[in-house]
Amino acid sequence: MVKLRLKRCGRKQRAIYRIVAIDVRSRREGRDLRKVGFYDPIKNQTYLNVPAILYFLEKGAQPTGTVHDISKKAEVFKELRVNQTK
Repeated sequence: MVKLRLKRCGRKQRAIYRIVAIDVRSRREGRDLRKVGFYDPIKNQTYLNVPAILYFLEKGAQPTGTVHDISKKAEVFKELRVNQTK
């Protein structure tokens, strides 16, 4: 099963996170299938590759709680509903 989750990057006390599609059995820093965005909690910046996220969600990937909240703020799920109604 594939999950959309955060992968920690950056240095000590200055963490930034990549949002990645990764196999559930992999560890946090393990090899990811694809990078689909990043999140900087210090500067409160977010970049999401929405088509890639929608692709993985349509294939059955489950976002973690934090990734779900970030995606919800960016209104990714509204686009997912629009694509499903077509």
